[in-house]
Amino acid sequence: MKKIKPKDRKTDLQIAFGKILREKRLEQGLSQEALADLSGLHFTYVSSVERGERNISLENISKLANALKINPRDFFLEI
Repeated sequence: MKKIKPKDRKTDLQIAFGKILREKRLEQGLSQEALADLSGLHFTYVSSVERGERNISLENISKLANALKINPRDFFLEI
Protein backbone atom coordinates (compact mmCIF):
# COMPACT_ATOMS: atom_id res chain seq x y z
CA MET A 1 0.00 0.00 0.00
CA LYS A 2 1.31 3.44 -0.95
CA LYS A 3 1.71 5.85 1.95
CA ILE A 4 -0.12 9.16 1.48
CA LYS A 5 2.19 12.11 2.04
CA PRO A 6 0.95 15.17 3.97
CA LYS A 7 1.22 17.36 0.87
CA ASP A 8 -1.26 15.02 -0.84
CA ARG A 9 -3.81 15.42 1.97
CA LYS A 10 -4.65 19.08 1.44
CA THR A 11 -8.04 20.14 2.73
CA ASP A 12 -10.10 23.01 1.36
CA LEU A 13 -9.57 24.89 4.63
CA GLN A 14 -5.78 24.44 4.52
CA ILE A 15 -5.69 25.62 0.90
CA ALA A 16 -7.88 28.65 1.65
CA PHE A 17 -5.81 29.58 4.71
CA GLY A 18 -2.61 29.31 2.68
CA LYS A 19 -3.93 31.60 -0.04
CA ILE A 20 -4.96 34.21 2.51
CA LEU A 21 -1.59 33.98 4.27
CA ARG A 22 0.19 34.53 0.94
CA GLU A 23 -2.06 37.53 0.15
CA LYS A 24 -1.43 39.11 3.55
CA ARG A 25 2.33 38.53 3.24
CA LEU A 26 2.51 40.01 -0.26
CA GLU A 27 0.37 43.02 0.75
CA GLN A 28 3.15 43.87 3.19
CA GLY A 29 5.90 43.25 0.65
CA LEU A 30 7.43 40.41 2.64
CA SER A 31 9.21 37.36 1.30
CA GLN A 32 8.55 33.98 2.86
CA GLU A 33 11.97 34.20 4.44
CA ALA A 34 11.25 37.61 5.97
CA LEU A 35 7.91 36.43 7.37
CA ALA A 36 9.61 33.34 8.76
CA ASP A 37 12.22 35.49 10.50
CA LEU A 38 9.58 37.80 11.97
CA SER A 39 7.43 34.91 13.19
CA GLY A 40 10.18 32.65 14.47
CA LEU A 41 9.18 29.88 12.06
CA HIS A 42 11.26 28.22 9.35
CA PHE A 43 10.77 29.52 5.80
CA THR A 44 10.04 26.01 4.51
CA TYR A 45 7.21 25.80 7.07
CA VAL A 46 5.75 29.11 5.87
CA SER A 47 6.01 27.87 2.29
CA SER A 48 4.23 24.60 3.06
CA VAL A 49 1.45 26.45 4.91
CA GLU A 50 0.95 28.71 1.90
CA ARG A 51 0.69 25.64 -0.34
CA GLY A 52 -1.99 24.17 1.94
CA GLU A 53 0.22 21.27 2.99
CA ARG A 54 0.11 21.92 6.74
CA ASN A 55 -2.63 21.61 9.31
CA ILE A 56 -1.32 24.68 11.13
CA SER A 57 -1.63 25.01 14.90
CA LEU A 58 -3.25 27.88 16.75
CA GLU A 59 0.15 28.80 18.17
CA ASN A 60 1.64 29.20 14.70
CA ILE A 61 -1.40 31.11 13.43
CA SER A 62 -0.82 33.52 16.30
CA LYS A 63 2.91 33.82 15.48
CA LEU A 64 2.15 34.60 11.83
CA ALA A 65 -0.56 37.11 12.73
CA ASN A 66 1.77 38.89 15.16
CA ALA A 67 4.51 39.00 12.55
CA LEU A 68 2.06 40.51 10.03
CA LYS A 69 0.63 42.86 12.71
CA ILE A 70 -2.90 41.61 12.12
CA ASN A 71 -5.52 39.91 14.25
CA PRO A 72 -5.55 36.12 13.85
CA ARG A 73 -9.24 36.28 12.91
CA ASP A 74 -8.23 38.23 9.77
CA PHE A 75 -7.06 34.94 8.29
CA PHE A 76 -10.59 33.56 8.52
CA LEU A 77 -12.77 36.49 7.45
CA GLU A 78 -12.57 35.46 3.79
CA ILE A 79 -12.97 31.69 4.26
